Formats: sequence, structure tokens, C-alpha cells
Amino acid sequence: MPTDTAPPIDVVDARTRVARHLVELQKLHLVLASDSQSLKEFSASGGGLTEIRLGYELLEQYIAISDAFLENMRGRFEARLAVLRRAEPQIEGKPGHAERAPGHTQFWLEFSRLTAALNRITRRIGP
Repeated sequence: MPTDTAPPIDVVDARTRVARHLVELQKLHLVLASDSQSLKEFSASGGGLTEIRLGYELLEQYIAISDAFLENMRGRFEARLAVLRRAEPQIEGKPGHAERAPGHTQFWLEFSRLTAALNRITRRIGP
């Protein structure tokens, strides 16, 4: 992994915060799944239409919220792509020899992973 020369924040701390948020999101998913299981009680007591309504409301709202989050993240990162591209490793700051700079290959591999994730979001939610 190329060494960044500028980031003032602690990378380990940033990863830990993100991981903690993802764990909380997973817990919320489990709670929602459990609640959705309890909806079958409506059908069991003759309220199948109620289960259907609550089911599609849950799914539609979840999809809308998830898509809004992904759209927001896509916008943030797409707006920064040019800045991030300029962080490509250089030899003595000269752009003509970047492909020989230490970390060049790793930089473009990781940059490609970011753009691939952005492309997946575009395919999922549209342009």
C-alpha cells in the first residue's frame, strides 16, 4: 500500500469508526429482520392484507433510505475523483514518469476499486 504523505488523521481510528458504524448497521438489520418475522402474525389472525402493506412499506422505505445514502456517497466521492487522481505517486513531482514511481500500481489498483464501487452504485440506483 502506498504511503500517504499528507493525511493528518489517524487511519486506524478512521477505520475503527467506520467498522463500528457498520456493526451498528448490521444490528439494525437484524432487528428489522426480526420485526418483519413478527408480521406473519397478522396473516395468522386473518390480516394478510395488513402483513402485505406493512411488508411493502418496510421494504420501500428501506430501499429509499439505502438508495439516498448511496447517492449521497457517490456524489461525494465523484466530486473528489479529480483531487484523488492528483494524489498519484510521482518521481520528484514530475508527471511524465509516474508509472515508475513507488506505489504507482497500488495507487491505481485502489483508485480503480473506488471507481468500480461508484459504477456499481450507478447501476443500482441509476445515473
